[in-house]
Amino acid sequence: MNIGSIRCDLVSDGTFRLDGGAMFGVVPRSLWERKTPPDSRNRITLGTNALLIRVEGRNILVDAGVGRKEPEAFREMFALGGETDIVTSLSEQGLAPQDIDTVVLTHLHFDHAGGITRRAGDGEVVPVFPKARHIVQRAELDDAEHPTSRSRASYLPENWVPVREAGLLDVVEGEVEVASGVRTVLMKGHVRSLTGVRVESGDECAFYPTDNMPTAAHIPAPWVMGYDLYPLDTLSFKESFLPRAVDEECVVFFEHDPRVGAARILRDGKRWAVEELLRAPGKAR
Repeated sequence: MNIGSIRCDLVSDGTFRLDGGAMFGVVPRSLWERKTPPDSRNRITLGTNALLIRVEGRNILVDAGVGRKEPEAFREMFALGGETDIVTSLSEQGLAPQDIDTVVLTHLHFDHAGGITRRAGDGEVVPVFPKARHIVQRAELDDAEHPTSRSRASYLPENWVPVREAGLLDVVEGEVEVASGVRTVLMKGHVRSLTGVRVESGDECAFYPTDNMPTAAHIPAPWVMGYDLYPLDTLSFKESFLPRAVDEECVVFFEHDPRVGAARILRDGKRWAVEELLRAPGKAR
């Protein structure tokens, strides 16, 4: 879809599953299961909707999914779907990995940064996007390199260390302009230094809130993930973001929704409503 003169599309690394209770925190199962029914192991299906931005001849990718280098036990635990992968999805957009100029990493959890590296034929883990500058916040990199007992399972060094060793990692502090009309937005909530991306062109705008609002079901402010390290900050983000998104008629892209890829958020009395604009690219099972 076009946001003014900037082209924005979603590309998928396939689906995976996480515990439904953890995905919705204190929200009772009787409420969240109406929106996203769990499987027999209480897991719900999620998408990996990476944002592809094309502006002024540049190809910018925001996040890259889980990747395909993890062992079978890992794949089974998270029910990684084989519907597609990030390279295949990009090829459907007419792009090869070497065509990506910039990768913005919202954070370094495995379901966001895993797809930036792959296992080569000799077993070595190498970058997927050999010509791209990979942008990450210094605070997030610090947290990934010094994880707590709670966060350790989400941070897998093989996802970013090969990129850094290849000289492709740009460590930044604060919000940056990635390209004309494309800038990062720092948000505390899911992690200490979560990176969202805002796109502006003419009088149109779009926002990629990543894990501070991972699916359309997470739009209500109190619907905060149990995975969030700073849940009250996630709540605060949504309470300030939602009215602005309505006023600006901003397109919101959902990184983990397996069905709704992008939507406008509307006010329906005391409730929020969703005007779906784009289906998620990964086929939900």
